Amino acid sequence: MRNTGPSTLSAPVHVAVGIVVDPSGRVLITRRPDHVHQGGRWEFPGGKLEPGEDIRAAIARELREELGIEVVAARPLIRIHHAYADKRVLLDVWRVDGYRGQPDGLEGQPLAWVTPGELGKYAFPAADVPILTALRLPSEYLITGAPADRPELFLARLEAALARGIKLVQLRAKELSEVKLTALYRQAQQVGQRHGVPIVLNADPGLALEVGADGVHLTSRRLLELDRRPLPAEHWVAASCHNEVEVLHACQIGVDFIVISPVCPTPSHRDAPALGWQGLRTLSECANLPVYALGSMTPADLERAWRHGAQGIAAIRALWEPDASKA
Repeated sequence: MRNTGPSTLSAPVHVAVGIVVDPSGRVLITRRPDHVHQGGRWEFPGGKLEPGEDIRAAIARELREELGIEVVAARPLIRIHHAYADKRVLLDVWRVDGYRGQPDGLEGQPLAWVTPGELGKYAFPAADVPILTALRLPSEYLITGAPADRPELFLARLEAALARGIKLVQLRAKELSEVKLTALYRQAQQVGQRHGVPIVLNADPGLALEVGADGVHLTSRRLLELDRRPLPAEHWVAASCHNEVEVLHACQIGVDFIVISPVCPTPSHRDAPALGWQGLRTLSECANLPVYALGSMTPADLERAWRHGAQGIAAIRALWEPDASKA
């Protein structure tokens, strides 16, 4: 994105950012000139909104001016508020999966195509860091159903879910003893490894480290008991949040992503007040990290979740037993 010039700390610079993704899943990044703010670092194309301009129009204009391409398909990815020492920015980040033309650095900027997993090798401005996380995460976050006393059926359902294309899983089995949970997790992790899918464990972080989990999912109670990130950076750390206090605490200790619930009423918690879609939007605005919407979500809710600030949806029934959810 081009340098947007000086700004006061009381007036955030509103920037439209386009994440251009090619058919193979690689992401386009560009290098900032050395003499501008955050010069020499890599970034995603985009720039400051013009007066009265909406986000999609701004992204289309910026990508046309900077890269010579026409946007065909784009959707919201994440919104980020960030304060530098000399300015504040609001990044409105959209994912561009369809475009016409061949991207070229029309302003002389170097370009590079990289996979989401390679983005960590490049130096980005601090405000862009949550974007790197969002690009590594899928739109659907599966929360497993209870294994009961039939682990073979549980593992078969997990295998089927990953074969359908699920790319991120939370193993949630609160009724199991620590010994049985450990045994089940290790079997589930083997399934995940065959498909290249991380399995995060809903458990005490110490147990997650002990079993070599791909990550941990913190309940809101465990979240609030922590004063720092509980696992090293190579592990995923997620958390359940229901209000602004929990969301801000998750950001403070450095979790990677959160699940906000309940967005809509659920059969298992009919009396619990739902946040609603506007509640999801409000909490996602203060998150500055990827957010999944939970609460009677199905894949049909994805576009609505994106429009309200979410990375995507989290679900048990609709993703674990999709045929049953259609009944």
